Amino acid sequence: MKEDKKIIKVLDTTLRDGEQSPGCTMHPTEKLEIALKLEAMKVDIIEAGFPASSNADFLSVQKITTAVKDCAVAALSRTTVHDIDTAAAALYLAKNPVLHMFIATSPIHLKYKLKMTEDEVLEAIAYHAKYAKSKLPYLRYAIEDATRTPVDFLIKAISVACENGADCINIADTVGYSTPAEMAQLVRKIKSEVGCPLSVHCHNDLGLATANTLAAIDSGADEFDCSVIGLGERAGNACLEEVVMALNTRGEYHKCKTGIETKQIYSAAKLVSGIVGIKLPPNKTIVGSNAFAHEAGIHQHGVLANRQTYEVMNPDDIGIPKNKLLLGKHSGKHAFVELISEMGYKLSDEEIQIYFERFKELAEKKKIVTRRDIDALLINTARQAIARKYTLVDYEITSYKGQATAEITLSSGEHTHVEKMTGDGPVDAAFKAINSLTGQNFILNDYSIHSVTEGKDALGEATVKLLMGDKIMTGKGLSTDVLEASINAYLNAVNKLQDEEE
Repeated sequence: MKEDKKIIKVLDTTLRDGEQSPGCTMHPTEKLEIALKLEAMKVDIIEAGFPASSNADFLSVQKITTAVKDCAVAALSRTTVHDIDTAAAALYLAKNPVLHMFIATSPIHLKYKLKMTEDEVLEAIAYHAKYAKSKLPYLRYAIEDATRTPVDFLIKAISVACENGADCINIADTVGYSTPAEMAQLVRKIKSEVGCPLSVHCHNDLGLATANTLAAIDSGADEFDCSVIGLGERAGNACLEEVVMALNTRGEYHKCKTGIETKQIYSAAKLVSGIVGIKLPPNKTIVGSNAFAHEAGIHQHGVLANRQTYEVMNPDDIGIPKNKLLLGKHSGKHAFVELISEMGYKLSDEEIQIYFERFKELAEKKKIVTRRDIDALLINTARQAIARKYTLVDYEITSYKGQATAEITLSSGEHTHVEKMTGDGPVDAAFKAINSLTGQNFILNDYSIHSVTEGKDALGEATVKLLMGDKIMTGKGLSTDVLEASINAYLNAVNKLQDEEE
């Protein structure tokens, strides 16, 4: 008789811990877009943010709670009454709210950060856990830096949290210090002494986040925290796609599985990497461009005979689109709708009309449009939907012997504005003209451009990171004209920063 596999719950923290990666700030509209993708992926809990950290985070969590219906939404909270009340207010409209409260317990954190004794920490846990349960139905209590905490005190802290209402305990390897053997031993110890469901939150400082997470699951953990493409503080968190596909591929070994819709993994990775402006390395596990590529002759021969000779996963399982040449300028809306539906996009009639018009514009520039073109177009168009204070009307650029002049025409409301500036090159001149038109001294933190597809008519995707004060935003632009893509990317970031200010 086939043994039933244990279901492991997944908490995704891309929107909270992931956004804490330097330069990975997301606009509220982008956070909502990612939340809806996570919902489509069927994660169990979306950690939407840290409401007490800022009013923007509070409003973002609140907005996500009203949009997400099919999975739980969590808000992070320190062990304080103020944080608990703020998180509860942000989660007020959530269908399945989760309060994710945390406190540190390691000697170094107690001495230098909290300046508390062990007894004071236990008292704080008892009081605030009980208070939190009076505000929200589900409490997930996280023990920060648990893997550097003496085991006896760690068990005490966990026991106090459970006795005062915690529904799940989250063991955090906050600085990625643990090893798989140590994590397995710790989880077994906790599970033998405390009956509360157990989760793990593993960081990747030593490159062991996925291994530690799997070791914890094999030893009895019931849930795990992760993020798409491993975003997070410093070297990041356990990668959602790595842990999920390890359990999916080696399910008979691990004797467990998740409820994740794996065909959404690739598009989720592309969406998140595009929004935060991090290009996936070719050798990135699961979702990198080389993950299913084979160059060595012996490998190619084996794959042609049977893919399983050199592939332990099927690219279809994670939703990698086949690069077929499918659509052109004569393709109709019906064919377009059928294709995007097959690719996993669920759009309203209004969105379909908008994106179809963008597709037709692209098809006029390219003879043949591939699935990768459409994938890039849909993801980038969604981000361009952020409220536009400024829209590109026209541009004219001349360049000769290292000196360039850019004349940029922008519309803002009912008005049109034109500015001409010189620069070291066409991109520099164009960006200076936009700064002059907007009256802001935006600082260019990073700029890159790469082709989405092959060929001389390939789509160019430009990425910029703009700094204004202490805020940094990523902008994206897409066009067969790399200058147009660059200008639109800059404007995309400008509009986000302006929207945040307002």
